[in-house]
Amino acid sequence: MNKIKEKLLISVARQIRSDIIDMTYRAGRNGAHIGGSLSMCEILATLYLGVMKIDPENPLDENRDRFVLSKGHGALALYCALKQAGFLTQEDLDAFKKDGSDFWTHPRFIPKKELEFASGSLGMGLSLGAGTALALKRKGLKCRVYVYIGDGECDEGSVWEAASFVSHHKLNNITVIIDENKLQLDAPTKEIVNKDNLSQRWESFGFDIVHVNGHDVSDLMAAFSHRSDKPIAIIAQTVKGKGVSFIENNPAYHMNTLNAEQYKIAKSEQEGK
Repeated sequence: MNKIKEKLLISVARQIRSDIIDMTYRAGRNGAHIGGSLSMCEILATLYLGVMKIDPENPLDENRDRFVLSKGHGALALYCALKQAGFLTQEDLDAFKKDGSDFWTHPRFIPKKELEFASGSLGMGLSLGAGTALALKRKGLKCRVYVYIGDGECDEGSVWEAASFVSHHKLNNITVIIDENKLQLDAPTKEIVNKDNLSQRWESFGFDIVHVNGHDVSDLMAAFSHRSDKPIAIIAQTVKGKGVSFIENNPAYHMNTLNAEQYKIAKSEQEGK
């Protein structure tokens, strides 16, 4: 990847992170899933501005790549990435969690805005992605399906049922991104269900494993460029709450609010980068 593209993706990730902070603050006492959204910024910036074949002028092109946010509570980050990719507007972001809005805590089905899969019930996204990948294969289309999963979400048995289906049908047109930030709603993943063998688990289900720094756009571009005759699982090491000192690795900010002083600190930390 050339330096110009790298700088662009870094800048886009920074803007996504800044927009997440703004939207959380504007949500007021309703709060938002800020911690897990902040861990996603570089991954979504790389996917939407560097990897995926998508076009806001032709959002339903059958040859487009598909994205499934199985980690539905990361919708805040997805909305901000879609703004950067040209599918959403600032007005859409400003409507977050307001009465009558299409943009809530979990994504709704709005295909023309690149929101093709409603989600929120953890463990369901890979099944949606698997069915989509199989349909694309049968139609002879060369596009790819990307499914974003949280590491805590891998507690769900439905994830492994879908993984078995993907492997059985040799769906090498699917890439699963596992956001390994090592925190769940209220505690570290190792205290809930230890996942030190996460890589071996995915490999045992027939996936080709790629490890990556989930906050390094150059590493991410290389990982997304990887191709295999097997389905691919990218295990991305991330930091929950990345970029805001008092939120990083703090389970209290799985979903929380920002008061005026916290907002000021969070924004100043972004501006200082």
